[in-house]
Amino acid sequence: MGLIVQKFGGSSVANKEKLEMVANHIIEAVKANNQVVVVVSAQGKTTDRLISEELEITKNPVKREHDVLLSTGEQVTISKLAMLLNKMGYKAVSLTGWQVPIVTNSEHSNGRIRYIDNQKIQEYLAADNIVVVAGFQGIDENGDITTLGRGGSDTTAVALAANLKAERCDIFTDVDGVYTSDPRIVENVIKLEAVSYDEMLELSSLGAKVLHNRCVEIGKKYHVPIYVKSTFEKESIGTLITEKEPFEDLVISGVTKDDYISRITVVGLENKIGRTYQLFKLLAENSINVDVIVQSFGEHITKDIAFTVKMNDLPKTLEILEENKEVLKLDQVLHCENLSKVSIVGLGVANKPGVASSMFEALYENNINMHMVSTSEIKISVLVNINEADMAVRAIHDKFFGK
Repeated sequence: MGLIVQKFGGSSVANKEKLEMVANHIIEAVKANNQVVVVVSAQGKTTDRLISEELEITKNPVKREHDVLLSTGEQVTISKLAMLLNKMGYKAVSLTGWQVPIVTNSEHSNGRIRYIDNQKIQEYLAADNIVVVAGFQGIDENGDITTLGRGGSDTTAVALAANLKAERCDIFTDVDGVYTSDPRIVENVIKLEAVSYDEMLELSSLGAKVLHNRCVEIGKKYHVPIYVKSTFEKESIGTLITEKEPFEDLVISGVTKDDYISRITVVGLENKIGRTYQLFKLLAENSINVDVIVQSFGEHITKDIAFTVKMNDLPKTLEILEENKEVLKLDQVLHCENLSKVSIVGLGVANKPGVASSMFEALYENNINMHMVSTSEIKISVLVNINEADMAVRAIHDKFFGK
């Protein structure tokens, strides 16, 4: 008998008919002689509705109460699904994050899991129950409900799979796997049979919305095989995220984009030991997340540093830099708005020649200008104008995968 963790997102549990499809997936796994732990999200747009109702009361809620409110969405789903499974003749029990318990730190709305006490889950499994757990939520050591932020249900599922030493974690969603690009942008996408953890981490952090990078990090650390499957296409094999290299002989595994990026250039920063550290320490202290960084040297005693932030962080970043010009001893601060980061990801970036030139050729052939370039062992990212980003993704995809 194996142990499997299955996770179903909001679109998969949106109504009674879809809950019945989810129940059938679970029952199929049980009939295959598996113990099953299920993690679910709130139904459909429930979280958005709760936030809207919150805004009717206050635009600045106490974070503790904000988490208490949002956690109710998953509680509704687990109870409905457990009821349905019981009605269909299968023993099922629902557990909230605090009932498990899933213990987190005290950072409301962005909690990090510290540990999971799996005794209660194992007791229910031993009594032949299907255990349905609320995703996205936990409890801190003060007894306060916390939520895990974006991708929280994925994180819950893979963390439970790691803690329970499950055979695998199946992430059911409204797509039937991981594709070489976003099908809404590129017509001739290819579904990948397998992707390495490292490639999936890059794809997730660079804009692919199939999985959140936090759950992939946990999967990699604890060697949990993760399958991305479709809830609605029963014959879908899905995509395996694993530590092994992909089965396909592909130069790259995908092309992604991340919109609403700003580039900031700090001009004439004093070329003195510690100045770069001061600059980025100041931004970190103000919770500014910096992504791509490029440094170039000016004349003799100064250097220029360009870096990117998300558009919603731009006003605050510019304000901080202007206020600290004298402290940092810099000449001026320039910025460029409404950019997109277009990236290719794949093991072939490092071990196959000509990858970068092919990417740049695709942009050149389509008269797309690059504002910035950054690279790692398995990715190359370029900044382009946001109105050219979709064209860039299509051109690069065609270059590597053909039309």
